[in-house]
Amino acid sequence: MFKAIFTWWNGATLGARFHIGRRGVFVGQDDYGSRYYEAKDASDSYDGRKRRWVIFSGYAEASKVPAEWHGWLHYTFDEPPTVQPLLRQAWEKDHRPNLTGTVHAYRPQGSLARGGERQKATGDYIPWTPE
Repeated sequence: MFKAIFTWWNGATLGARFHIGRRGVFVGQDDYGSRYYEAKDASDSYDGRKRRWVIFSGYAEASKVPAEWHGWLHYTFDEPPTVQPLLRQAWEKDHRPNLTGTVHAYRPQGSLARGGERQKATGDYIPWTPE
């Protein structure tokens, strides 16, 4: 209960959930479990467009929003992906969120997170030495 009141990074605060529940209409849900809402009317809007929200499932990270929902949230598409799915090209890959700062982040050989040891430099590398 304490988290729901004071922390926005673990989903939405209690106040945001109350406001969205009162003023918004559920539009759809993505593969990650995040839920998307749109304002019931234009009274909760700016520029004459209905306001749109996302309540993240788990940690609130903007890179978890797939391309089709990102386009809808930013008014690139009028219809949500639940009504008019985004056509995908054969060369497009599935969406993956940014994993930087998590245990699943990419850590190349030689990084401090993997022990900091790497192969000695070879070839044309000559280390600088002071004279």
